[in-house]
Amino acid sequence: MFDIGFSELMLIGIVALIVIGPERLPTVARTLGHLLGRAQRYVNDVKSDINREIQLDELKKLQTQVTDSARELEDSVRKEYQTAHSAIETPVQNAVGDIEAATRSSPASVAATEITGKPVL
Repeated sequence: MFDIGFSELMLIGIVALIVIGPERLPTVARTLGHLLGRAQRYVNDVKSDINREIQLDELKKLQTQVTDSARELEDSVRKEYQTAHSAIETPVQNAVGDIEAATRSSPASVAATEITGKPVL
């Protein structure tokens, strides 16, 4: 943050000793240390709050991406199911119709089915 070397600190200390005096210098130094510590803790708290907000924003973006992907997957599965269902439904209905038509047209096969319990084709 500040580029203060040992020689600058010594100069500040000597000036403070002359201006403040030897009796009050330890108290002022202790108070200054506490204030600097509080300032550092405050800055660290603000940094951590900002980091949490950034992470929360990233998680919200990730959640929306996952939700969108899930919807797209659900839509594609639904379309494939409908396609497969319609592809199977028509031939099955045609086959059922053919079987019903065949059983209606031949009364002998209906009578045989009633007797044996098995359809005769």
